[in-house]
Amino acid sequence: MIKNTSGNNELSFLACIYSVFLCIIFGANAVAIKISLCGLGVFTTAGLRFTIASIAICLWAKTSGLSFNIKKGQIYQLFVIGIIFTVQLSLFYLGLSKTNASRGTLVVNILPFFVLFLAHFFLAGDRITIRKIIGMVIGFAGVAFVFFEEDVTANFQSGDLIILAAAFLWACNIIYVKRIINSFKAFHIVIYPMIFSVPLFFIEGFLWDASMIAYIDLKIVGSMLYQSIVTAAFGFMAWNMMLQKYGATALHSFVFIMPIAGVTLGGIVLNEPLTFNIIIALLLVVSGIIVINFKKRISLFPIGRWL
Repeated sequence: MIKNTSGNNELSFLACIYSVFLCIIFGANAVAIKISLCGLGVFTTAGLRFTIASIAICLWAKTSGLSFNIKKGQIYQLFVIGIIFTVQLSLFYLGLSKTNASRGTLVVNILPFFVLFLAHFFLAGDRITIRKIIGMVIGFAGVAFVFFEEDVTANFQSGDLIILAAAFLWACNIIYVKRIINSFKAFHIVIYPMIFSVPLFFIEGFLWDASMIAYIDLKIVGSMLYQSIVTAAFGFMAWNMMLQKYGATALHSFVFIMPIAGVTLGGIVLNEPLTFNIIIALLLVVSGIIVINFKKRISLFPIGRWL
């Protein structure tokens, strides 16, 4: 096993609540993407999203007095993250263009299983246990319950394998970042891969988007700001800060909330049906998270121990 020098603490009560909040805003990002794709190309959307997010993070870091300096040895590590980040997101967007959103969301939620498996071998103290496996299975069953419809499960589509590959690369990126993150400031892990990926996304958009920009209205602008500022800037920063402190497997068990939040908010914002299946799925997902993060002794006081 390879030694891990980063934090691997169990999630506290408030950390669990905060993780749920982050996963909800990430889940809502799917709705924002659907809106933006009405007028923007797939890869162009990614390029614009991370351009705006990069500017926002740079402004925040500058006004906060944070240093952008990195050590010579860290350049290679950031290059590796940038490559994985770009390929992973490119595959995800490409996969979504070749399958429907429900199938894509279901397939990408294999992610926690990949994280669970890889963490066992590459992160000290983040071992596979029966409790974690049971919790993951319960959570994944919840996601599957949402999308258990004939039109979703009937026919295999090529995009499914592409998204599966994206999920595996995402898991590899998570494990690699977890191993090195304590030698970085959290925003370095976010900003430099973003800056690296932006020109590549625009090149992909130029080559493969049918139309990079068809039209823009206020809804599309709002959706882009949400994707950029709320999820890519604030969300990525907050998630990496959590990853510095807590175990990768336990933290990424909350990923199951993302598709549930996306489908629920899709019903509210896009008038998509909110069914009984979603309610049952939410119960299963919450149950899975409780199983993974359950400890024999749960102390709610003092409040200082929550953080």
